[in-house]
Amino acid sequence: MNNVNLAFGLLRQRLTAAATTTISQATRSYAVKPAAGGAGGKKKKLGKLGPIMEKKIIPVETDANKLVNYVCGSNYMKTGEDVKIKPDTEYPDWLWTLNTERIIPLDELDPNSKQYWRRLRKMALRRNNQLSMLKKF
Repeated sequence: MNNVNLAFGLLRQRLTAAATTTISQATRSYAVKPAAGGAGGKKKKLGKLGPIMEKKIIPVETDANKLVNYVCGSNYMKTGEDVKIKPDTEYPDWLWTLNTERIIPLDELDPNSKQYWRRLRKMALRRNNQLSMLKKF
């Protein structure tokens, strides 16, 4: 009788092991890996967050005549052309008085101007953000 129990025990172990392997294989729902040849033929590199986008090469304008007479890159539509540069007399006077050299220090700004107070507020916000990063909690 003992041999019969031992035989049944071994048979039960084999059946449960076979059943669990078929169940675990049936419940796995892994995605099928694409074939290496694929439709595109070119395999993309995989990064941490998925496929890495390839950089698009934007053509650079080399025609000197076009660079001098047009604002290159101003046309974002598929059709049409870039904006043509007009003579200086057709632009407003305030355009030529804009500061393009350097940022004016806070000491040189007038305390009664809006620009002064905006710059002061921006500097205070940056300082507070830097100080808050130094806190442990």
